[in-house]
Amino acid sequence: MKSSRLVSILLLLQTRGRMTAAQLADELEVSVRTVYRDVEALSAAGVPLYADAGHSGGYHLLDGYRTRLTGLTADEAEALFLAGAPGAAAQLGLGSVLAAAQLKVRAALPSELRPHADRISGRFHLDAPGWYADADETPYLPAVADAVWNRRAVNVLYRRWREPTDVERRLEPYGLVLKAGRWYVVAGPGPRTYRVDQILRLDVTGEEFSAPDDFDLAVHWTAYQRDFHHRLRPARAVVRLAPGVPLPGPAQTDAHVEEDGWTRVTVAIESVDRAHADFLRLGSGIEVLEPLELRDRIARTATELAQRYGNRAPGGDHRP
Repeated sequence: MKSSRLVSILLLLQTRGRMTAAQLADELEVSVRTVYRDVEALSAAGVPLYADAGHSGGYHLLDGYRTRLTGLTADEAEALFLAGAPGAAAQLGLGSVLAAAQLKVRAALPSELRPHADRISGRFHLDAPGWYADADETPYLPAVADAVWNRRAVNVLYRRWREPTDVERRLEPYGLVLKAGRWYVVAGPGPRTYRVDQILRLDVTGEEFSAPDDFDLAVHWTAYQRDFHHRLRPARAVVRLAPGVPLPGPAQTDAHVEEDGWTRVTVAIESVDRAHADFLRLGSGIEVLEPLELRDRIARTATELAQRYGNRAPGGDHRP
């Protein structure tokens, strides 16, 4: 809608400063001619919007001009409050800041949108950590967050899983990620990923650094997870699953239903030992086809179980 687009232009110029018609057109996914018409409409409405010609020109608002108009829709207001993560903010030392920010945003919302924000706050709660897991102690999380924010290098003593376990590292923290209740810091050089709860000591160097221009935290994390799962489950197994039996493992390919109703699927596995234990949990609802080593091992286990349960009564006595 045109009214929504006009608000978007106003807010873009207010937050980013000078922008050309081409930049606005790309941002709004409209033609440059449409931007020209919208700018004329804003000027006619009394918005102090000016255009400078030349290579470094573009549209800009009069210095000091600000609008209280947010342009939020009901869905946008709900999404804004749903995005709040009070637990994570508290861990970062920003709990009171988040609460104050949400209070200010709520006060700035038009009266008809406030019930939508209140409805989200009252009906949805984000609890990131999983069940049956103790919360990680992350005493250095605020210091890491400060280093991320201010682009300051840190020296850390870090505990890793392989020998030598405790190593000293100089990190350039690019960003923080909260995954399933656990904090990770993505840091250069590399970049590499570190668990914040495994930092045993941290010293701020005061040395500034610059992250690579092409570094994108979300893109990097997606690629890191994909690589992690590949390294965690480097092998493949081909199995058949009975109707209604869930697919085992996170990476399934080539799944198709056969004539007897069973599903043939290729799954990623960590190792034969681990897959042996995982697949046995599915009982008679799974048949392993490949690799043969895994199929033979499960067959031996099934034979041993049949002999054990077929030849002895409960309590260890032989059946008559």
